Amino acid sequence: MVEPSSLQKYSLFGGLEEEQIEKIIPLMAQEKFSPDDIIIAEGTPNDKIYFIVEGQVAVIRGNVEITRFSEGEAFGEMEVLDVMSAVVSIKALSPVTAMTINNKALREVYKIDVKIFSLIIMNLARELSRRLRKMDEKIDA
Repeated sequence: MVEPSSLQKYSLFGGLEEEQIEKIIPLMAQEKFSPDDIIIAEGTPNDKIYFIVEGQVAVIRGNVEITRFSEGEAFGEMEVLDVMSAVVSIKALSPVTAMTINNKALREVYKIDVKIFSLIIMNLARELSRRLRKMDEKIDA
């Protein structure tokens, strides 16, 4: 399993102490994907946030690659927040290992420690805001 200190590099865990992350790790799962695996398919439901521990993925809309994510980055946050189908596909470009946390586990975090849950949700909002700003900058360029 993953060490708490290694999760601190993810923006979603920003501001959390190792002891707080230790409370979350039992609620997470590890998943592995092979190159070309579709991790999330456009138009399908997703209830997990994926934290890339190893590997690289492509974010694809239709047949167009929008961006790539690699170790230290996360994806799947939008569907976890708004509970709608994915608007992009996520495809493994290499062998990928990811830690995941689903909606049910996030509700458990809320029950365990509201402060931890609040920090995660605030960090999630910040990360989505950064991504939106980045996309806006691409459009303006």
